[in-house]
Amino acid sequence: MSAESERSSPAPNADPTPSGAPSPTSTPSPDSVSTPNSGTPEGDTGSARADAEAGIAGGAVGPSAAAAAAPGSPGPAPKGASAGDTGAELLRMEGVRKTFPGVIALDGVDFDLRRGEVHVLLGENGAGKSTLIKMVSGAHRPDGGRILVDGEPVRINSAQDAERLGIATIYQEFNLVPDLTVAENIFLGRQPRRFGMIDRKAMDARAAELLARVGVDVSPRTRVRDLGIARLQMVEIAKALSLEARVLIMDEPTAVLTTEEVDKLFRIVRALRADGVGVVFITHHLEEIAALGDRVTVLRDGRSVTQVPAATDRDELVRLMVGRSIEQQYPRERGDAGEPLLKVRGLTRNGSFQDIGFEVRAGEVVGLAGLVGAGRTEVVRALFGADPYDSGSVEVLGRPLPRQDVVAAMRAGIGLVPEDRKGQGLVLDGSVQENLGLVTLRAATRGGLVDRAAQRRAAAGVAERLAVRMAGLDQRVRTLSGGNQQKVVIGKWLLADSKVLILDEPTRGIDVGAKVEIYQLINELTASGHAVLMISSDLPEVLGMSDRVLVMAQGRIAGELTAREASQDAVMALAVKDVKGADEEVGGKEKEGSRGH
Repeated sequence: MSAESERSSPAPNADPTPSGAPSPTSTPSPDSVSTPNSGTPEGDTGSARADAEAGIAGGAVGPSAAAAAAPGSPGPAPKGASAGDTGAELLRMEGVRKTFPGVIALDGVDFDLRRGEVHVLLGENGAGKSTLIKMVSGAHRPDGGRILVDGEPVRINSAQDAERLGIATIYQEFNLVPDLTVAENIFLGRQPRRFGMIDRKAMDARAAELLARVGVDVSPRTRVRDLGIARLQMVEIAKALSLEARVLIMDEPTAVLTTEEVDKLFRIVRALRADGVGVVFITHHLEEIAALGDRVTVLRDGRSVTQVPAATDRDELVRLMVGRSIEQQYPRERGDAGEPLLKVRGLTRNGSFQDIGFEVRAGEVVGLAGLVGAGRTEVVRALFGADPYDSGSVEVLGRPLPRQDVVAAMRAGIGLVPEDRKGQGLVLDGSVQENLGLVTLRAATRGGLVDRAAQRRAAAGVAERLAVRMAGLDQRVRTLSGGNQQKVVIGKWLLADSKVLILDEPTRGIDVGAKVEIYQLINELTASGHAVLMISSDLPEVLGMSDRVLVMAQGRIAGELTAREASQDAVMALAVKDVKGADEEVGGKEKEGSRGH
């Protein structure tokens, strides 16, 4: 039977039980659920997430249904490899295709995953990685090709179908309900019952076992909203373990983790691999590939380019990913600095930062380095007017800025690209045009009405300049890839012609090719007389793109280095410096997962 006829014809063993409520006395075929085709472009993870949060997950999955199910919650056991089939193929995708209006997201992609391996999925933003994993997780359905699990063709029409097959996905945006406890999130829709009531004691006990397995010291009764990013991720992994997942898909799991948290995550992934779990690992951090991966599949423009060993040279991976050689990772073009555009003097907020002073001149990039908790983000938000400060002053082009006045800062010529682009930099349900015009909306107003035609022309020009990959200016921003979302955030400040641009983690979560495009944009801005203040946790990026580096420690400026003086050792020596005279209350006070840097 062809893949197309398989999708369109009813499954021979269709389960009469409604979707999301599998019968405890029957085992539904993975082909038994038929839902409408998803029409959501890459970037919207709502389908699978909504199913999970609604508590309609299907029965437990795994090699043993009895082991997989939560206490008192039976679930069907999938067909396939036994626990002893080391290296057996778990998952295969053959010639998979997916299109959205105006976009070919995937064009004949092949991919496979074996038992007990970490298979890295690599590609630029927009290459099709998100669409691919959403098909495996049931959020999207393929338009062509086929998916096989344990060598048998299947249709994965929902998150419940994926769970029944032993497939769990951890997205960048976690599928957790903030107001529920850790245990309730782990067993959402699969709570153990006794005498018809939820058995909270059994649920908490099982959750505690799973949390101990992933090495996180959290009470099962803790509300999820009280956890930091790293612990939220461990809860997601515990949730996957509760499903006895044989296939674990991890989408950019290290994007917001510290070095120590990444090391801990890698230990857990290696342990899962040793237990025979197949892991699909998506990352933009090339150094992580050889450290964790076994094989790499490279996607480019919706096609699978090649499959190579994880030990493949970094430069070769970059060439395969972007289709060209990148001779210089950080193409900084340094020129002579001009007059000071931004002056900060004695900026202080008790408990956060103290006596911060520096200048940023026309035509230069100043990097702001430091460890997590040093206070970098707090400083730039204060000088932009988003947060208060107790004393000190900020000047732009020689004119003082009032405290905590974002509008005044914008009018003076300061633009801020925040580290949380989705939460603070974009209106996700707005169009590309609307987001690009946010800062200049007042200027585009004539007689109380927005000149939409003029706004559209301006937005089109910036989108073309930044090479934003989109179906059109009316496309919703939430459906863009991370790199293209970041271009839109930067683009709105280009439209405003901001003289001082503050970039907080400008390349976090975007691919190598998009990073180079942003670096080239920084060069263009400084060449035309703009000033850039850049915060980055990527130390090579700071060193490669900065004309000067300011290093913060314990809420103070610990030192300044020229581009020639700056090295990883020099920066780290200042970053861990015990700043003499620093207040004891300054530094080290951020909670895990807070936004400060």
